[in-house]
Amino acid sequence: MELTSITSEIHAASQRLGKSADALFKLGKEKAEAERDYRSMLAQEMLRLKSEGMAATLITDIAKGNVSDYLFKRDFTEATFKAGIEAADAIKVQVSALQTILKYQTDV
Repeated sequence: MELTSITSEIHAASQRLGKSADALFKLGKEKAEAERDYRSMLAQEMLRLKSEGMAATLITDIAKGNVSDYLFKRDFTEATFKAGIEAADAIKVQVSALQTILKYQTDV
């Protein structure tokens, strides 16, 4: 590999890291909002079931089933956030490898 192509790849990867930081901020916010919405809806549903006289031992399971769409969204946003972190980590590894190659080639 030529030094110029390595440095341009490092620059491109650095640009992607910058964009991934912005994307992770957005994903983190979506994750937090989904968690808030799920917990709020679950609490409301549990109160509704309690006021209808449902057995206390069943309320939690029934309420979670009734708000399963919110639970799905919460779990999906969490998985998306984790995938974003892993993608950013992969870019970091790529930059590190390119820096090692660059150092090796400049030393030779």
